[in-house]
Amino acid sequence: MLPIITEDISSEVFTEAFQDVQSWRKNMVQYLKEENPEINSAILEVAKHDEGIDLKAVALGAYLSYRLLEIATENDNLGMVEE
Repeated sequence: MLPIITEDISSEVFTEAFQDVQSWRKNMVQYLKEENPEINSAILEVAKHDEGIDLKAVALGAYLSYRLLEIATENDNLGMVEE
């Protein structure tokens, strides 16, 4: 089951990303190359698959989704109680 993405998480990620979209996207490329190279390759492959779409916009949306899910998962894991 996927974690819940709250309004607080969305606001945090959007504020982070939209301060400097191009820089944030480039940083996410580097981050995912190290953190999860398979996801990064998949994002880039999808982005260049269709010539009629904006590659950077597709990648930005995918990176935003990844970051939203990453933070929501971290928050879910923090709330887990160890027995």
